[in-house]
Amino acid sequence: MRQNNLQSIFNALPPDAQKQVMDFISFLEARYKPASSRKVRRARLRKEPFIGIWSRREDMRDSSAWVRNVRRNEWSK
Repeated sequence: MRQNNLQSIFNALPPDAQKQVMDFISFLEARYKPASSRKVRRARLRKEPFIGIWSRREDMRDSSAWVRNVRRNEWSK
């Protein structure tokens, strides 16, 4: 498909359909980005101050048990 033809097809779509096309393109860009850019983001995220803020909480050692306990206590009211 030629770029000019693609552009004219896109322009003929209603605004909502154009937004869906752009959202899909954004999704594809994110999905097929090189792994190196994802690694850089993860490395930056690890340096954020909120990472590990609960690491010393004894009640969070078993997070699944903690969630079950909270749900049992809060949802049964």
